[in-house]
Amino acid sequence: MPPSRPAPRSRSGSRRPARPGRRRRSTSTTRRARCDVARTKALLAAALAAALLPWAAPAAQAADGPALTVDPGASRHTISPYIYGMNFAGEDLAKELNLPVRRWGGNATTRYNYLYDETNRGSDWYFENVPGPAPDPAALPDGSETDQFTEQDRRTGTDTILSVPLIGWTPKARDYTCGFGIEKYGPQQGADTEWRPDCGNGVKPDGSNVTGNDPADTSVPAGPRYVTDWLSHLTGKYGTADGGGVRFYNLDNEPDLWHATHRDVHPEGAGYDEMRDQTYAIASAVKAADPGAKTLGPVGWGYQSLTMSGLDKQTCDREGGDCWSNPPDRAAHGGVAFADWYLRQMKAYEDQHGKRILDYFDEHLYPQQSGVALGEAGDAATQELRLRSTRQLWDPTYTDESWIDQPIQYIPRMRDLVNANYPGTKLAVTEYNWGALGHVNGALAEADVLGIFGREGLDLATLWAPPGSADPGAYAFRMYRNYDGAGASFGDTSVSAKSADQGKLAVYAAQRSADKALTLMIVNKSLTDDLTSTVSVAGRSGSAAGHVYRYSGADQSSIVHAPDVTVGSDGFSSTFPASSITLVEIPADDGPAAPACEVAYKVQSQWGSGFTAQVTVTNTGTSPLSGWTLGFAFAADQRVAQGWNATWAQDGANVTARGLDWNKAIEPGGSVTIGFNASSGGTNPAPSTFKVNNATCTT
Repeated sequence: MPPSRPAPRSRSGSRRPARPGRRRRSTSTTRRARCDVARTKALLAAALAAALLPWAAPAAQAADGPALTVDPGASRHTISPYIYGMNFAGEDLAKELNLPVRRWGGNATTRYNYLYDETNRGSDWYFENVPGPAPDPAALPDGSETDQFTEQDRRTGTDTILSVPLIGWTPKARDYTCGFGIEKYGPQQGADTEWRPDCGNGVKPDGSNVTGNDPADTSVPAGPRYVTDWLSHLTGKYGTADGGGVRFYNLDNEPDLWHATHRDVHPEGAGYDEMRDQTYAIASAVKAADPGAKTLGPVGWGYQSLTMSGLDKQTCDREGGDCWSNPPDRAAHGGVAFADWYLRQMKAYEDQHGKRILDYFDEHLYPQQSGVALGEAGDAATQELRLRSTRQLWDPTYTDESWIDQPIQYIPRMRDLVNANYPGTKLAVTEYNWGALGHVNGALAEADVLGIFGREGLDLATLWAPPGSADPGAYAFRMYRNYDGAGASFGDTSVSAKSADQGKLAVYAAQRSADKALTLMIVNKSLTDDLTSTVSVAGRSGSAAGHVYRYSGADQSSIVHAPDVTVGSDGFSSTFPASSITLVEIPADDGPAAPACEVAYKVQSQWGSGFTAQVTVTNTGTSPLSGWTLGFAFAADQRVAQGWNATWAQDGANVTARGLDWNKAIEPGGSVTIGFNASSGGTNPAPSTFKVNNATCTT
């Protein structure tokens, strides 16, 4: 990245901690920037732009829209409920959405001391230590912010993600110290003049950074023992992960930016070796304290985190030029991009120790297009850009309209990295934000993103930061999690859904396990045009009433139960208003015949506690098996170590193998042979039941 390209955007800006002695605002509300005059102007400008948008008045006549095609028998795979997560969602909204997972993360969580309920805000707010909301400090660690966070999740049935420190430092006490005191380190360009005038921003009047400061001004060392002690406290109060306690632990937060966000204690960028060593130490401590807990790492800030370490970023920000094409830390590690190298190191640990310490490959993503992430709606051009930019998540033909200036394909790229370097690792994006959550345009983008997450097979995602309950962004989540106000949700098994123009009228489809209803999510991205499209639904044998629920600019305070559509054997036709999200619920039908299949399972070789198995899947039906997924369960303590000719994953005893691009379709009479190496705990019985796309196969 040449030096003229922008640095990653801050998600917390200049938030102000409360005056000592006053109740401070919660992390969920303080992390977003507040700048009174500028923000007021921005809001007025956004409101004016919104008022001028054509969706405020319905189009006189609908335009012809692209054809939509849905095939409930094709490309079937489970949608992880964890993709519908948020950071810091409030309790009422979490209850209403049946929120599956909630994250306690962000810059301040890198340096948090549970013993004192204290965070250090780093560069977000003058590197200050700030006490948390514990109601009785004398009772700490009981009643800390993280205790309260976990207790809310237990009340709402939500799984918890907490962040544990890799940085090696934590606040030293429940105090109000700061990293760059002006009396100690001299004049600085900025200071917390309203609350703590001695706390500077660590930048000298000449623009250079203050260096040589003492980390002990604010912090004390924190290593594996600190983490195991904290988890002992949590498991003692709430049980282990498998017993209803904290399920997930983020391995810190954006360590490739520590040299900026936490430079008072970590002025040098985090390099390849430090990330490996600290992950080994802290992740293994988590697993020792709670073996059932799941870990997520390396939690980089975004796209650049896939290729560079923090040390490389710091170096190339300083040196520029050719550094970006051949950064020194990468060169010292064989020229291997950071994410590849990191995943290989995590696999090497498991190979050596027989224990997985990284469960999710987690990277953040903030669109780098101007005016999109974390901002207001903007003008019509910005709104259109926001809706186009979601293509960076999946589309190989979309060139990112930012300094990146190339196709990203973020989710497929993450999956390819895992398949090549550490198969079986799940995929997570624990921070993302497409902006404008207070505007219908942001709701459209969020609905599109959630549909992409499900279709592309992402395993976990948490929006930064949560919308207000009345914000349009919250309605995007309601469309997936509670569209009728009585708990009805988008399906949990993704099926094939295609649009002749996904950039204009996006479609996602899923079948609901509970009642076999087919649910379609259709997003009209046009700011001006109502679109009339045909929706073909394969495999239906009769007609049924499709129940329609819609959110749009016409009524931003509710989801409207619109008139039903008649769904015949060939589907239906409907008009989708401009800037709208439409959910169509189609009752269960006899539908297409279940996939007919035969599976042959054979152990080819066995040694000690290891074995190699071959699996042949044959299509015995009359229609192609498209986007097939094989599922089976081991009967003993067997675990897949690596596989080939498919994407393999294992959760407990349950194993899945998903077809690759080159073998994902099995023609009638055709077969695919796949295989794996695995370990066994002694006995090695063959699985008794095999399913393809949830249909039981003969053996």
